[in-house]
Amino acid sequence: MAPPAARIGRARRLLGGRRRLTRLAAAGVVVLLLVSAPWLWTKIAAHGHVYGEADAPAADVVIVLGTEVAADRRRPAERLAGRLETAAALVRDGRARVILVSGDGGGASGDEPAVMTSYLTGLGVDPRRVVGDPSGLDTYDSCARAREVYGVTRALIVTQSYHLSRAVTLCRRLGLDVDGVAARCAGCAATLLAEKAVRDYFASGKAAWDAARLRPPAVRSPADPAVQDALRDS
Repeated sequence: MAPPAARIGRARRLLGGRRRLTRLAAAGVVVLLLVSAPWLWTKIAAHGHVYGEADAPAADVVIVLGTEVAADRRRPAERLAGRLETAAALVRDGRARVILVSGDGGGASGDEPAVMTSYLTGLGVDPRRVVGDPSGLDTYDSCARAREVYGVTRALIVTQSYHLSRAVTLCRRLGLDVDGVAARCAGCAATLLAEKAVRDYFASGKAAWDAARLRPPAVRSPADPAVQDALRDS
């Protein structure tokens, strides 16, 4: 049997190790909460403003956020096609009148708004009801430009569910009365959606920073009456 002093020393070392582990675990929880705070902010701020396609409210304008174009640079890839199909359905159902397609006109995969407009026309949407913003370089810019350039104050916004809370939160922070509608995504692999959800989790940090400082969009443009003209003609 070990002498009492040795037993006491061993007990103290065990206790000290447990305390260090407890402190490390507490620090890990704090770090996780700090990292997750922007993502939680988007979820809380968007609560009550996110809908499925079947339950979407009505608005004059529906904003479709751009993303990758297919490899042929003429068709939308799966996620973008789902967003456009959802927006077209909202117009057919009378829950929106004009579609603002907002994306990167000089994107690496192609001209997003041009491809979006062509696809919507192929879905039977009157081209006079479609307005393209080629300078919606990211979600924040799409929201800012919808209000500042195109004069939109009330809209639906369509994107996949993993992205929807961030989009709704940013638009509402920038003064748009928006409700989000989860887009279709037929053919989207589960691995792709999981990857995009993780990316969106970390993108929430930049979103919070942009929203806090109300940064201007990357491209500043004069007021464009195209959306209001389309509403008058629809």
